[in-house]
Amino acid sequence: MTDYILRIDCPDEKGLVHKITGVLFFNNLNIERTDEFVDVDNNLFFMRVAFSGDCEPERIEDGLRGILPNTANIDLSTKQVKDVVVLVTKEHHCLSDLLIRNEFKDLPFNILAVIGNHEVLRPLTEKFNIPFHYIPAEGITRAEHEKQIEELVRSYSPDYLILAKFMRILTHEFTEKFRKKVVNIHHSFLPAFIGANPYKQAYLRGVKIIGATAHFVTDDLDEGPIIFQDITRVNHTKNALEMAQAGRDVEKIVLAKALKLVFEDRVFIHGNKTIIFE
Repeated sequence: MTDYILRIDCPDEKGLVHKITGVLFFNNLNIERTDEFVDVDNNLFFMRVAFSGDCEPERIEDGLRGILPNTANIDLSTKQVKDVVVLVTKEHHCLSDLLIRNEFKDLPFNILAVIGNHEVLRPLTEKFNIPFHYIPAEGITRAEHEKQIEELVRSYSPDYLILAKFMRILTHEFTEKFRKKVVNIHHSFLPAFIGANPYKQAYLRGVKIIGATAHFVTDDLDEGPIIFQDITRVNHTKNALEMAQAGRDVEKIVLAKALKLVFEDRVFIHGNKTIIFE
């Protein structure tokens, strides 16, 4: 018995749930969970089905294409651990959390390597017996730096790239090569507190909440499709350093929760939005 995840998005029409589940029933497969959503404004249907059994995936896909609209997107895959490469700079909190979760299999992923544009996080990474690659950006163009990163990433053939506080802006050329495969974490003060020292800016403004956002990376800095967000409350007694610590705690939790959703194939990307079946 094999566990599968089926994801479909297509124009909405009557009877889609019946048709899709009918194909699985006809092939003697056991449906364990279904989630559906209709975007009424755009007349789009989204469905995720978890099922198990013995089947020929090509036969299932052929059967679905025979009964779904011609423009339907069908993604059928087995449940599996996702391979990832992590990109970092100097901040350790997100990487530390991911390394521990990787070590104890708290998330369905496997960290193949960590790439840093500084050496700071090498000792931490190597404590977990994971390769660390140092690719400095000084003295070379952005294009050359990204070319070196791309060549190294492709040598590992990961399913996803994770930007765990990787403090460099990626170019259109790079993001397009890994479209829908790069997940980033940032503080939610953007765009209100953009630039350096966002927590100091927040402190000076007397903010009452601190948040973080995990999203897919696109050409627009920190404006890609949002996967997960959360906040923690603060008050006037917190100074800028304490706010930064609270922010780091939120960031690592938000990143982990977002990655769980992505790795379990619960996320659909439509335009600059996501549809997520939790």
